[in-house]
Amino acid sequence: MVVGTNIKTYFEGAWHNGDLPVMRAADHGSWLGTTVFDGARYFEGIAPDLGAHCERVNNSARALGLNPTVSTDDMVSIIWDGLKACPKEKPVYIRPMYWGIDAGFSIVPSTEATGFCVCLEEIPMAPQTAATRLTTTQFRRPVLESSVVNAKAGCLYPNNLRMLREVKAKGFDNALVTDAMGNVAETATANIFMVKDGEVFTPVPNGTFLAGITRERHMKNLRADGVTVHESVLTYADFHNADEVFMSGNMMKVTPVTAFDATQYQMGPVTRRVRDMYWDWAHSTA
Repeated sequence: MVVGTNIKTYFEGAWHNGDLPVMRAADHGSWLGTTVFDGARYFEGIAPDLGAHCERVNNSARALGLNPTVSTDDMVSIIWDGLKACPKEKPVYIRPMYWGIDAGFSIVPSTEATGFCVCLEEIPMAPQTAATRLTTTQFRRPVLESSVVNAKAGCLYPNNLRMLREVKAKGFDNALVTDAMGNVAETATANIFMVKDGEVFTPVPNGTFLAGITRERHMKNLRADGVTVHESVLTYADFHNADEVFMSGNMMKVTPVTAFDATQYQMGPVTRRVRDMYWDWAHSTA
């Protein structure tokens, strides 16, 4: 699935130009869906939290019963080697991936061989003025007892795509999604924050969604700036009563929300400050 342009692929020990075929028809990942990935960003010559994203894809592999074959440090080195050929002014989406290869007559993938590749895909960062509109969805986030929600796994995303199909049919951009209990978990594509009376709130991690790396970075930056941040049980009513709402994800970092159903929001000062602090932090650690 090509999203961006100017793709480079690392596979079997070397970098290749283009969208290289890497998975075979009989691989466990293509047959039974044992695929995991992570996503980091390269922009303005930096790749914030790259090591954390590489570590997480290894943890995701283990959660699916795969044997991650590349250490975090080696993965970081491989990616930086590939980024040498990427212009600093062209933002890149960095996607390391693992998949199952063999299983014999078992559904359980073999730990003796694991597919690995990295895809570098040129995808622009959203402009600061870009925003999104949310609505509800009938579909919910699963729990650990029924799905591998402790991994960034490809098999989780069909649930997200049906959320997005539903909300787009209603004329909105994204879904504000609840867990099985009806409390807000995240959106269909990213973590979610809200602002009320100058304080920031985000759903408490309860095992139904990945508490993202960028989410954690925003929380640290806000607290260092003297802002009170709460990880709380939140409902749709809380978001209707919020002063500001924004999404947090590795693809775009900060996305302001301007509407939740009929409720309208401004792109407020806290949301703008979160974005500014992220960019300041990212460049200070480069």
